Amino acid sequence: MNNMQKMMKQAQKMAAEMQKAQEQLADVEVEGSAGGGAVKVVATGDQQIVSVVIDPDAFDGAPDADDIEMLGDTVTAAVNDALEKSRALQAETLGPLAGGMGGLGLPGL
Repeated sequence: MNNMQKMMKQAQKMAAEMQKAQEQLADVEVEGSAGGGAVKVVATGDQQIVSVVIDPDAFDGAPDADDIEMLGDTVTAAVNDALEKSRALQAETLGPLAGGMGGLGLPGL
């Protein structure tokens, strides 16, 4: 029974460390871009989009329908770039903690 208590304490400690790391990820920002920097997207480490910045110099005059379609594609690419960087940061930060759980099968972890 002593081993079970020890294992439960270790699991609780690791769960608390995981929670703390997840909270810290919310404070870290990564930037994705597309179109040669025409669109920049900032996301947090917990995969929340913070901002989308579009360089106004990307258009010569008023945008036409083709420009709007291209802009939509560029924004999508920049968002995906930012989210990929966020996922990589998450894996880097949480990976060692999750690996230490040793398959304990704890819900939510």
